[in-house]
Amino acid sequence: MKIGIIGAGHLGKIHIKCIQQITEFAITGIYDNDPNVLDKVSGEFKVHAFNSIDDLIAESEVVSIVTPTSSHFEIASKAIKEGKHVFIEKPVTKGAKEAKELVHLAKNYNVKVQIGHVERFNPALMALQDEIIEPAFMEVHRLSNFNPRSTDVSVIHDLMIHDIDIILHFVKSPVREIRANGLKLISDHDDICNARIEFENGAVANLTASRVSVTNMRKMRLFQKDAYISMDFLEKKSQVIRIRDEKEENAMLLDLNDHKKWITIRNVEGPELNAIKTEFEYFFQSIKNDSPVFVPLVDGARAVEVADKVVEAVKNQGDLQHFISNSDKAF
Repeated sequence: MKIGIIGAGHLGKIHIKCIQQITEFAITGIYDNDPNVLDKVSGEFKVHAFNSIDDLIAESEVVSIVTPTSSHFEIASKAIKEGKHVFIEKPVTKGAKEAKELVHLAKNYNVKVQIGHVERFNPALMALQDEIIEPAFMEVHRLSNFNPRSTDVSVIHDLMIHDIDIILHFVKSPVREIRANGLKLISDHDDICNARIEFENGAVANLTASRVSVTNMRKMRLFQKDAYISMDFLEKKSQVIRIRDEKEENAMLLDLNDHKKWITIRNVEGPELNAIKTEFEYFFQSIKNDSPVFVPLVDGARAVEVADKVVEAVKNQGDLQHFISNSDKAF
């Protein structure tokens, strides 16, 4: 299956390297709007360099878009209208309106679109595929060192969106309310954000994301009626602690005077894999077998919609703080 890659920056090179390891794909070539980058990467990976996006799309069956977020919609629209299957790095678009338009386009032109929410393929999460997960409360921390590559969007669309996507995957309920605080420290967009997302079914998620941290952390903790589940996306492992009414092997007794319960602790590790390579392998199988995409466009669109609402909540909080400050001066 012929695949073309648009964008030859840091992540684009990773795409090339991973796709070259998948025998079912053949890279038709790459495109980048920086001629120097294009020539260098083309020579390094021995792939054809296209001088235009249109030519690359015409020669490909599948297109991988690894460009700045602001260009995703224009490129994806063009590829979809040419009947090409499309892989789009997250966030799918810079806003929910564009994402919804892509959903309609993909449906009308009957093509597959997968979004690069790579954490869905993290072994820590994949290890829990057989677990019943119905969280009532979620606590998430995603902290990273500053990286100038992603400052065209806020930390909400850059980092927090990974966890928004996962939470929306777990919680099958509409969002009821969002409250958030954010700060611009280095870039022109929020670099730190804390958000509280409440769902109509009563579930609550508290998310913190920072791209100016001195340490790296990617942890998610889920609390539900019968279990506590923790995921460490950096260490790629999870722990499941369940409370049961009947004793199981290696269970610990929890004596509640009038009755007993049993606690089981299980450390789980998913398969050893390259997450980016795996997401392309899944995408190939989806196209080949005409089966559902693992991370479909509609999921990417919903994640962007919620991320937009978090951004709006941060702005509203700023307006509130300005009002309070002025009120204090008045009195």
